[in-house]
Amino acid sequence: MKTLLQLVLAIFFLVNNGNTAPTFTLAPTITIDSGPIVGVATSLPGASVTINKFLGIPFAASPTRFAPPVTPTPWKTPYNATQYGPACIQQFNYPEASRNFVIKYFNTPPPPAGESEDCLNVNVYVPGTPGKNKTVMAFIYGGSLAIGANSLSSYDGTSFATNQDVIIVTLNYRTNVFGFPLSPELPLTKRNLGFLDQRLALDWIQRNIKAFGGDPKKVTIFGESAGAASVDILVTTHPKNPPFRGAIMESGQNSFYINPTNDATPWLALAAALNCTKTFPHSNLTCIRNQTAATIKSTIEHLALTFRPVSDNVTNLRFPEAARLNRSIAPVPVLTGTNADEGTLFTNGITNATAYLNALLPGQTALIDAIVAAYPLPPAQQAAAIATEYVFQCPAAILANDSHTAGFPTWRYYFNTTFANTQLYPGVGVYHGSEIGLVWGTYPRANATAEERALSQYLQTAWATFAKNPAGGPSWTGVPLVADLGTGGVLNTLVSAGSLDRRCALYRPIYEASGIAVPGSGGGR
Repeated sequence: MKTLLQLVLAIFFLVNNGNTAPTFTLAPTITIDSGPIVGVATSLPGASVTINKFLGIPFAASPTRFAPPVTPTPWKTPYNATQYGPACIQQFNYPEASRNFVIKYFNTPPPPAGESEDCLNVNVYVPGTPGKNKTVMAFIYGGSLAIGANSLSSYDGTSFATNQDVIIVTLNYRTNVFGFPLSPELPLTKRNLGFLDQRLALDWIQRNIKAFGGDPKKVTIFGESAGAASVDILVTTHPKNPPFRGAIMESGQNSFYINPTNDATPWLALAAALNCTKTFPHSNLTCIRNQTAATIKSTIEHLALTFRPVSDNVTNLRFPEAARLNRSIAPVPVLTGTNADEGTLFTNGITNATAYLNALLPGQTALIDAIVAAYPLPPAQQAAAIATEYVFQCPAAILANDSHTAGFPTWRYYFNTTFANTQLYPGVGVYHGSEIGLVWGTYPRANATAEERALSQYLQTAWATFAKNPAGGPSWTGVPLVADLGTGGVLNTLVSAGSLDRRCALYRPIYEASGIAVPGSGGGR
C-alpha cells in the first residue's frame, strides 16, 4: 500500500516538472543510507513492465578539487532523483577540426544537466517486477579518460532493465586533469581520483542496492573503451572480496589501452600556462586549485594535454597481465571482445601507414616494414586496420587467452556488422563503440531493420545472461573459440582465435618489451 508521503511527493514532482494534467502516478520512493529519495516511473511504448528511475543520486559529497572522494552528507528532506545530475568536466581538445569531430559524434546532444565538478552521482533503473534479489549491472563509460557521462542517451538503462529484468546502475567518475592530476605534490595513491570515484560508487552499490531490490552479491561490472579498461583495472586490483562477481569489457583492457605514466610533464605544462610556477613556486597544486574550472578546462583543451593514470599498485597495477597469470586478481568470470574496425575513428584522414607507425614505434624500421607488408590494403584503410589489431584486438586476445590459461571462465566475441542508421560517416565501418546502442537498446529506431532489432535483442540478452550467471557465460562456447557476432547477418558463428589473430604475433615483441604481455605465456600469439 502506497503511503501518504508517496502520494504527496508524486503530485509535487508532477506539478513541478510542468505537467498541467497530473496522472497521479505514484512517484517511487525509497530510503538509502544518505536519506530518502524520490524517483520517476516510466515505461517503454507497448511494454507491460514499469521502470522506476532514480537519477543523479549523489554517491559522494561534492568533491574537493584534486582530492579523493568521500561519502555524501546525509539529508532528511526527500532527494529529487527525477532528473539527471551534471556530468564531470569534459575535455575536448583543439585544434578546432578534431575538437568539433569529437563533439559532433560523442557529445551531441551534450549531457542534459551540463558539466560540474560536483558530478559524482549514479543513475539506477529498476524494473517493477516481483523479486528482491535482482541481478545488478554497473556500467562505466568510456571516453579515453578525458570525456564521458552517465547521462548520455546511449546509456539510458530503460530498455536493458525492461527486457532483461536486471537493475542497471550507471556511474559518473572524474576524467582528464580533474580525475587524474599528475601533481608531484600528491601521493601516488591519491592521483588516480577517477578510479577512486569508481571504487566508491561500487561501495555505494554494495551498501544501498538492496533498497532498490537488488542483490549486492549479484553485481556485474561492465564498460566500453576506457570504461572497459577501468573494469579490467578493478578486476586486477581486487584479489580478495571484489564488490562484483563478473566483468564485461567491450573494446578495452588495462594492459595496453590505458598506458599508465608517472610523468608529471602535462601537469607542469598546465602550471606554467597558468603562471603558477612564478606566483606559487612552492605549490603548483595550490595555485591550480585556486583557478576556476572553466580556466583549467580551456587551458588543457587548447594545449591538448593528456592526463593518464599513474601506476600506484593499489588502484592500478604496473604489470596487470602478470597478476592475471599469477591468479592474484579478482577470481571472476570475464566476457571481453572487440569490433572489426576499431581503428577507423582514431586514424580518420591518415593515409600513410608507415608514417603512422613511425610515430608509434620510432626507430623500428624493420618491424614497421613487416607490419605494413602484412596488411595488403589500400592506403586509406591500412592504418585503420593496423590500429584495430595493434591497439584493440591483439591486446584483447592476450587478456582472454591469459585469463583462460589462469583458469578463470572466459568468453570472447568479435563484433562485425554495420547498419545504415548507425554509420557516423561513409567508410567508418564497424567502428569503435558501434555496438553500444545495440547492447543498450538505444540504437536509432528510424530505419531500423529486422536484422538490427534481432541482433540488439541477442546482444542485450547475452550480456544479461552472463550477468545473471557469470560462470555459465553468455550462451556461447568460451575461449579459445570466439563468437563472431553479426557477420553476414548471422547472430553468432564460432571461429578459432588463431585464425582471427593471425597477425598478432607481429606485435608480440612490442607487448613483451613493455610488460603488456608476459614472455612465454602464449596469449595473443
